[in-house]
Amino acid sequence: MDEITVLDEDQCWNLLSEAVFGRLALSIDGEPEIFPINAYAADGKIYFRSAEGTKLSEIAVNGRVAFETDGFTSKVGWSVVAKGQARILTGTREIQEADKLPLTPWVPTLKMNYIVLDVSEITGRRFRFGPEPDRYPV
Repeated sequence: MDEITVLDEDQCWNLLSEAVFGRLALSIDGEPEIFPINAYAADGKIYFRSAEGTKLSEIAVNGRVAFETDGFTSKVGWSVVAKGQARILTGTREIQEADKLPLTPWVPTLKMNYIVLDVSEITGRRFRFGPEPDRYPV
């Protein structure tokens, strides 16, 4: 195995579909912000919930976002980044469908709003851990 392996789209979705936690990256007033979120991914989409506040307000204004998730053991690690357009679900039918997803808040707060990220680009890499190579080989 190489130290760094680029993952294909199917490998990325497989890892993403097993992940339940990640980071949502968006721009607020021109400044980058990252929020930890729990999420559910399937069928080219990533779903998450939010209370009223910064995330929800910014997605309403600028839904272009990125989502990152990763995992590791003592020997390997991986990272997947998905980019696309996020939108707040407003239709009764789509909210009812989202209610059926295995997506409940981890923090005991009400998160009444569902957001879906329609993924347009997904990339990933797998890493093999090991000692740093000699900087000055003999």
